[in-house]
Amino acid sequence: MTTRRLRLSAILWAAPAILVILALLYYPLAQNLRLSFLQWSVFSPEQEFVGFKNYIAAFSDAVFWIAIRNNVAYAAASLVIQVGLGLMLAALLDRFVKGKLQAFFRSVYFLPATISITVTGVLFSFIYHPEVGFLNEALRGLGLEWLARVWLGEPETAIWAIIAMSQWQWTGYVAALLLVAIQRIPSELYEAAALDGAGPVRQFLNVTIPLTREMVAVMSIVTVSNAFLVFNEIVAMTNGGPNNATQVLGTLIYQNAFVNDDMGYASAIATIVLFITLIIGAVQLFYTSRKRVSL
Repeated sequence: MTTRRLRLSAILWAAPAILVILALLYYPLAQNLRLSFLQWSVFSPEQEFVGFKNYIAAFSDAVFWIAIRNNVAYAAASLVIQVGLGLMLAALLDRFVKGKLQAFFRSVYFLPATISITVTGVLFSFIYHPEVGFLNEALRGLGLEWLARVWLGEPETAIWAIIAMSQWQWTGYVAALLLVAIQRIPSELYEAAALDGAGPVRQFLNVTIPLTREMVAVMSIVTVSNAFLVFNEIVAMTNGGPNNATQVLGTLIYQNAFVNDDMGYASAIATIVLFITLIIGAVQLFYTSRKRVSL
């Protein structure tokens, strides 16, 4: 078979998959970008071209900046707790727990990630209940009743209460993945470090972190990307309230598209989220290609 026929055959085999990707992925993206320049209601056939008006409205909207702030807070907390604390939990599990007990703890770490976000949201709504919730009862039992409050009803604490719930659900999952990366490190490296007088902390800093850097980078980027796509947790627990204090970009898009019937404005916000996640993805590709570690 000639080279030309081989190329033609490859194109024919790949064509169905390419068409599906174009129809289900890139066509909706292009449509979203087009709609972001329009003023349009789903109940009207008329679509008015308004240029960058929707983008200007977004950047002038105080609620949009509250959503950006909440997403950034979500990303920062997830980076520190899920990746930072997750790496330490994985290192402790690898070093001090062996055999079947390690398998048990690995399952315990992973279990919260298998629970539906909606179920977790309802569960934590009961935990945060101001009168009968476990959290306030525990604070009163410890003599810290001055800390008890309406966790989901006060603008200062609502978003942090939801962020805390997400950390509970996903930190163990990230730790389980990082444990796999740690277990790929040859034990001879730890033995050599111990012979040089390095204790557990120095071994963690000088052996574990450098040799899991690639996995840590990937998990960091994935965690930050997910923080900008958060939606279900907010809807299940506060639906953006109180007074828009827990709005994130996902809920803002939903409310403008399907509650306010402002498709153009919602599409403009969605396009901004798209560019944010594209930048994060580009950083991921750049960083992992330059920082690849071989054992």
